[in-house]
Order: sequence, then structure tokens, then C-alpha cells
Amino acid sequence: MEPIALENWTWRAKRHSELVSPIADAFLQRRAVGQKHPVHDFLFTYYSFSPTKLKQWVPSFEETLVVDKELPIFSDYWFELQNNTLRLNPKRLQGQALALVSFIEELCNAILERPPRFGCFGLHEWAMVYRLSNHELRHSEYPLRLSPDELAQFVESQSLCCTHYDAYRFFTPQAGPLNLFKPTLQTRLQNEQAGCLHANMDLYKWATKLWPWIGSDFIAKAFFVSLEGRELDMRASPYDLSEHGYTPIPVETEDGRKEYQRLQQQYTLKTAHLRQELATFCSCLRTWHAQH
Repeated sequence: MEPIALENWTWRAKRHSELVSPIADAFLQRRAVGQKHPVHDFLFTYYSFSPTKLKQWVPSFEETLVVDKELPIFSDYWFELQNNTLRLNPKRLQGQALALVSFIEELCNAILERPPRFGCFGLHEWAMVYRLSNHELRHSEYPLRLSPDELAQFVESQSLCCTHYDAYRFFTPQAGPLNLFKPTLQTRLQNEQAGCLHANMDLYKWATKLWPWIGSDFIAKAFFVSLEGRELDMRASPYDLSEHGYTPIPVETEDGRKEYQRLQQQYTLKTAHLRQELATFCSCLRTWHAQH
């Protein structure tokens, strides 16, 4: 691949900043004054990728950049400069980082090959508040749409079937035994499937763990896909976030469950292309590393 001209990659860097900075900066501003957002903060607190890294554009391992001087925005640790051409240093991809590339590829392929399930209706959020008092709720500052007794009766009337470990581990002690599956970290490859909202949101998590090799363009795509999933997640939750502009999806009703399932299926189709792209990237990265 030909090196990318200075004017081309600086334009991409500017466009990237314009895309992600408004959301990242809003989070930083809220954090500085102790404010919270029930939907957006999740992208910065649950996932460990910093707003600073999100805002900084970097090329992928497949790209080289033409530069007219050594630029301080690119770390000397990750990048090497040769004859006014900048690229990622292949010597920095070793050990656990390389093993993670293989794991992410394996996980993506396992999910792509497994039939998606669309019968959970987003009830993991309900299982996280089941039989809790108000002061124990994770988002206690926001009202629930049902009374505690109504909420418990609804959860008990459903078949909980969460396949995602990082959602299941937040179930209340009373809700855990009600779940059809008992997902663990060790069974992630066997359990995760493409109908799961959280598995699809996690495309952002796995992409960030491949920084800087994957480059910021893919990370931005995964970020906005994850944000879309988070919004659907919280609209279907037992919390009433109407005042924040999120119309509830009443999964406690038959019509609400049908609506959630329709949106869940649309979201799964959208994320399938991104997951395939991530799997292909991992395969190419392993090949590139072996050749260097």
C-alpha cells in the first residue's frame, strides 16, 4: 500500500475528532462536576478505553503516513519513523497482546458461526434490579417504571436466558438461579452469540484492546455501534429515562417484547458486518506480524 499523503491523513484525523470529541468531551465535562448520564457514561466507565485515546486518531498497522516532521501526537514507543514515513512498529506486538489477537479472532468466528438467539427481550437489566431495595439500585437516581412487586412478578413470569457473562455477573443473587445458562469467563467461546445485545456492543471493547494496531477509524465505527446498542439496552430496561429523551420499550408487555425483538434483529444484522471485519483484521494482523 502506498503511503498516505499528509493532507489525506490529517483530514481523516480531523474528521475523526469531529465525530467522537463531542461525546467524549461531554463525558469529561460531566465527570469534572460530578454529573452522570445514564446511557452515555457506560461507554467510558464500563469500557476502559480513555476519552483521550478515543479522540486521538492513529492509523492501522496496514497504513503508513507521509510526514514532514516528527509529530509529537504519535508515540515513539508505538511508531517508527523512516525517511519521512511513519508506521506502527511491529516489534511492539508480542506476548499477551499477540495472544489476544488470536482470541478475539476465535471469538468473532465462533459468534458468526453460531445461530443468534432472540428470546431474551433485554431482561438482563431487569435481573440486575430484581428483589433489590431502591437504595441498592445501580441507577437509583432514576425512577423504575414498575413497582418492586410488579417488577418481580414480571421477571418471575419470564424465562431468563442470558448468555453473556459480563451481563450475567451483575444479576442479583436472587435472579442468578432463574437464568437458563450459567455463563462464565471460561465458557465465553461456547456461550456468546450474535443475538446478544452486549456481545454486539462488546465489538467496541475488543477493538480497543487491539489499539493501536486496529487504527482509530474502526474504533470509531465500533464506538457508535456500541452506543446504539446501549441506547436500545436502556430503553428496554426497567428504568424510566423519558426525561433524557429515551422512549421506553415496555418489554413487560407483549407488544413491547415484539418491538424489542424487531430492533434486536436489526441491530444484529448491522453488527455482523463489523464482526466479520474485526475477524478478518485479526487474521491479517497475525500474518503481518509473522512476516516481520
